[in-house]
Amino acid sequence: MLSLHLEKKFRNGVTPFSLNVRYDIGDEHKCAVLFGPSGSGKSLTMQCLAGLTRPDAGHMRIGDCTLYDSAQNVFVSVQKRRIGYMFQDYALFPHLSLLQNVAYPRTGCWPWKVRGEEHDKAQEMLERLGIGHLAAHLPSQISGGQRQRAALARALNADPQLLLLDEPFSALDPLLREHLREELLEIIGNLTIPAVIISHDPDDVDTFAGGLVLYDKGGARTVAEYADLRKNFATAGKCLRYLQEQSWSG
Repeated sequence: MLSLHLEKKFRNGVTPFSLNVRYDIGDEHKCAVLFGPSGSGKSLTMQCLAGLTRPDAGHMRIGDCTLYDSAQNVFVSVQKRRIGYMFQDYALFPHLSLLQNVAYPRTGCWPWKVRGEEHDKAQEMLERLGIGHLAAHLPSQISGGQRQRAALARALNADPQLLLLDEPFSALDPLLREHLREELLEIIGNLTIPAVIISHDPDDVDTFAGGLVLYDKGGARTVAEYADLRKNFATAGKCLRYLQEQSWSG
């Protein structure tokens, strides 16, 4: 169970923004997709989950683990959250090899000293994602799809209790995107932890949305019935437009 109640106000340039979301994602929904227009609060929610941004009020819980609770003055630091975070641009360190990048969650500020268990775990994760033969390569020496897998390997190597994926396919061409969706779906299916994916792509919603959360202007609502509703529409895009109109009209 992922339980969120987040309130956060800030000013981006001259425009104020308020995030106020409240929803639960049950254990039956192993993967949740946050869907909505740019600037609606999806990435801010993910930053709060990761501990990169502190909310003004509310709570965040994963099962029995409380990451944040304003009423109890609880705020677990980034380092202690055990969150696997895959950034939209992958954020691989350009001067480190793939193995050093993947080992980083375990080696921290000494990424070039990858030895023993840390080395073996990083290599195992690269092998698991089919790029073990590229362990010594720099990010600039591999393809976009391979960089995506390396970033995912690094997120998984953090031994996470929650996996966060921010637009994981946006930098890929359409054919590769379709192929890697299938791979990622299989990987998530084999995990014992929940995953949260941000996307603007209706095809991502169709593929991953065990749970769907629609965002708009700092607000959000869950759509528990997405799989059933989707059967009534020719495309995912039409279904999502209908849901957005129903959610935010009036």
